[in-house]
Amino acid sequence: MGPVVRSLILKRFRSIRAGQIIFDNPTFLVGRNGSGKSNIADAFAFLAEAMDLPLHEVLDRRGGIANLLHKASDQKFSSLGIAIELDNREILKTTWENFESLAPELVARNIVTARYALEIKALPDYRFEIDREQCVLTRADGSRAWFDRRQQSMKTNVGPVAGAPIKVMVAESLALPRIGFTDDFFLVLQILRRMRVYSIEPPRLREMQDPDSGASLRRDGSNAASVLEEIKRRMPRDIPRIEQFLSTIVPGIGSVSTTRHGQKLTLDFTQKWDETKHLNFEAFNMSDGTLRALGLLLAIFQREKPSLIVVEEPESSIHPAAAGAVLDLLRHATKEMQVVVSTHSPEILDAKWIEDRHLRVVSWQKGVTSVSRISDMSRKALQDHLMQAGELMRSEALETDPLFEDAPERQANLFEEVV
Repeated sequence: MGPVVRSLILKRFRSIRAGQIIFDNPTFLVGRNGSGKSNIADAFAFLAEAMDLPLHEVLDRRGGIANLLHKASDQKFSSLGIAIELDNREILKTTWENFESLAPELVARNIVTARYALEIKALPDYRFEIDREQCVLTRADGSRAWFDRRQQSMKTNVGPVAGAPIKVMVAESLALPRIGFTDDFFLVLQILRRMRVYSIEPPRLREMQDPDSGASLRRDGSNAASVLEEIKRRMPRDIPRIEQFLSTIVPGIGSVSTTRHGQKLTLDFTQKWDETKHLNFEAFNMSDGTLRALGLLLAIFQREKPSLIVVEEPESSIHPAAAGAVLDLLRHATKEMQVVVSTHSPEILDAKWIEDRHLRVVSWQKGVTSVSRISDMSRKALQDHLMQAGELMRSEALETDPLFEDAPERQANLFEEVV
């Protein structure tokens, strides 16, 4: 499956002053601790949350808009911007088909590209307002649908009020979550809502968990037991695949199930040997690596398939010898979703199938995060099979070509001309 997200443009967002990041499927964000990989992941999480929650809540979760603004930028800038570009007709159609409730006539719209952008302005006293918001769709026949909102006035070329300014909601509310359930913008809303970022926390999987629907795994894995139960109810054929992957990553694990203790749920693991002997262990007896591996599996096999999944440092707590199995799992996931992985582990990059197009190097200098493709020399070493990406990283030969210039604000525009 090709990439759903073709690029992400960020302006003054956390440690990223400005720039455009091009994605493949999968994409590996490679960089040292503190380079800014998690800030790129948070841009995806921010957009996904903003489609479901009030924007003030999304900002408050991050300490307010002042905590998101790039600290090293010129003080005359008091806004942050995010734009996301979606592409590839086949992938968008596949994404449509993942939503079982959609009518065929909506699928037939054949949207081949889509672009959503927003800019949020910081105001005194921790307040903010939407400075601009835009969504532009292109169909297979070349026609376009769009809306362009500037502060509290919006224009659109669809519907009975096409071309006329529309008074929209309060300055702190986004337009797409409110109008995204119309025919034209529904696809974009659903793709953004279903982007997921995962940083599995093993202690949360050890805890007794309150049951929920299990349709979607939480970012930290804290409802893993409910997700596993939902997979068993709705997609039982996936259970042997989950257990097979888990036993490859963690030898000796034969199966995994759930156990109820009153109103709470916990995970139950079976370890087997000699074919006839086994022991059962609940989650609080299992290692961090085992629980993190299960969390990753549930993120990929959960019922509500993400459009894009970001996995942060999947190598954490997992033995280097199991890195190959983790990579096989991530490669398997690319058949159904777009995969972005942040890592600083050479073992994760040792697979022969990883090409230069899959790699982005994240670095931090003088208060600014930059994201680069690898250099021509590194690219040639990969293409000629002289070295694998992991070997280049170990030898500190994973060199970069800068994507940013001295004035990156001029390099990538957040908004298109639509009028």
